Amino acid sequence: QVQLVESGGGLVQPGGSLRLSCAASASILNFNGMGWHRQAPGKRRALVAVISRENNTNYADSVKGRFTISRDNVKNTVYLQMNSLKPEDTAVYYCNAWDSQTYWGQGIQVTVSS
Repeated sequence: QVQLVESGGGLVQPGGSLRLSCAASASILNFNGMGWHRQAPGKRRALVAVISRENNTNYADSVKGRFTISRDNVKNTVYLQMNSLKPEDTAVYYCNAWDSQTYWGQGIQVTVSS
């Protein structure tokens, strides 16, 4: 069973930055793609960013120009660099990966507040 473990969350002031990491227990080259989603209180889980095995990326409109998804195939890790953070970015962030199945991490809290 594939395991995905997120790290790097926490509390940050508006305008600040955080980098989330998602470490996989298997080679990420096995996956067709990986991504980050988030769920704010009272809202549905929503896509933030995805990256394919070929390094093609796609972002939610709300984070374009502020967030960057990247991957390290040697470390089997996907990153989400988040800059210019806003209070509305506050959510639990989930990493996922997919091949013939979809795998999810346990989630990590990101809070943007002064």
